[in-house]
Amino acid sequence: MINIWNYVISFLVGGFICFLAQILVIRTKITTARILVLFLIIGMVLEVFNVYAPFKEFAKAGATVPIIGFGATLARGAIMATKEYGILGIFTGGLTAASGGIAMAIFASFLFALIFSSKTKRGGH
Repeated sequence: MINIWNYVISFLVGGFICFLAQILVIRTKITTARILVLFLIIGMVLEVFNVYAPFKEFAKAGATVPIIGFGATLARGAIMATKEYGILGIFTGGLTAASGGIAMAIFASFLFALIFSSKTKRGGH
């Protein structure tokens, strides 16, 4: 049976995260790339301090789909690999944990590049 509240909570939490990012885009001079990095680091910090797991349990896809979830995945992978392989795990664990998502993003980007004709914005920054 489908629990509609899981969808509602996911939508509200994910929407709120995107809302915060949009406020930063509109109200500050921080570039969108830096905002993405900021949210990635927030996800990593939440994972390091064991706050992300309870947040994810509550928010479901609302916590895993935004970039915060990617940051938490990188941190979790690095922590696990460091426990297993030592200092080398810091460099390999995050990418190993996130490799499926990274591969899918590359594949989807390639596929959409074949299907659609992208154009550079005129007069953009």
